[in-house]
Amino acid sequence: MEQDQARTAAQSPARDSGSVLVAGAGGVIGRHAADEYARRGWKVRGASRRPVPGAGWEHLSVDLLDADKARDGLAVASDTTHLVFGAYIERPTSAELSEVNTALLRNTLDALHAAGAPLRHVTLYQGGKAYGAHLGYFNAPAKERDPRLIQPNFYYDQEDLLREVAAERGFTLTVLRPEGVIGYATGNPMNLLMAIAVYASISKELGQPLRFPGTVAAYDALYQVTDAELLARAAVWAGSEPAAAGEIFNITNGDFFRWRQLWPAFARYFGMEYAEPQPVPLTDAMPQYRALWERMTERHGLEQIPYADLVRWEFADFIFRSEFDNVSSTVKARQAGFADCLDSEDRFLELFGRLAENRIIPGPAA
Repeated sequence: MEQDQARTAAQSPARDSGSVLVAGAGGVIGRHAADEYARRGWKVRGASRRPVPGAGWEHLSVDLLDADKARDGLAVASDTTHLVFGAYIERPTSAELSEVNTALLRNTLDALHAAGAPLRHVTLYQGGKAYGAHLGYFNAPAKERDPRLIQPNFYYDQEDLLREVAAERGFTLTVLRPEGVIGYATGNPMNLLMAIAVYASISKELGQPLRFPGTVAAYDALYQVTDAELLARAAVWAGSEPAAAGEIFNITNGDFFRWRQLWPAFARYFGMEYAEPQPVPLTDAMPQYRALWERMTERHGLEQIPYADLVRWEFADFIFRSEFDNVSSTVKARQAGFADCLDSEDRFLELFGRLAENRIIPGPAA
């Protein structure tokens, strides 16, 4: 009963309304945030370089890395009261990551300021790298009050910039830290849901059992995920909740699991045999199946999505080789009023079903 009440509260209309700009609206996080704000009746604009198919809100094709283009492209967003910042560009080194992603944020903030936007709140996303998850180990459960790392980190640089600009220009901010975001989205390959779904579908096509492709240690370690729809509800809550102003919150589904518990359930969903883990670098193994996937697409009548746009196998390899417990405390968010939660196993299966219904992957009976 309490969980149902919490979810109802999280899905109810926001306490205020206005005009929201979602930067990075083509990504899994940004797309769901834009959709959630639109569902609640807000005026929504989503900015990204590439079009967003099926968007139920105004799309702005903007290169936020170019300050002049950002200023010109966001001039129309002069009524923006809330910014949800989910834009991201991958780079090989810490210094390059910081330079390019801090520039994205700075250019967006400056463009809105130049347009005269009455900005009231900015939501910024971080992730497990803030705790050192990319370094091979971090203290778990991670808490928002944990000290920063000595290593350069673009999350810290973005946050410092945002806090400085917020103090100067008089708006509030909230930082959300999800982990392992899963959600229905295409054209964004950094999506764990798609990695599992495509890997399982190809394994089934090859007549192979479903095997966890990571290490045995990772198979047994504790892990957590954040559903993109839940994260979107957290973003709306953060933009309207006074207790969230200036704060950092871990946002996950609220449960933990071991991949050992989930992969047999995945096999049952796809109608496959299950076998014990076999470490296989997906980055090396999966690119060879592009032609096979194209044949599967034709035979099953799937959406014509380029194979390279489905999954980033390097991302999947990183997750499936994380051999330490990845656990974040969500107590702070619950105490502040955001108590939404989901059963991760159930949600994975629901989202596999949605991918099949929308003809992104073959159905389990195929």
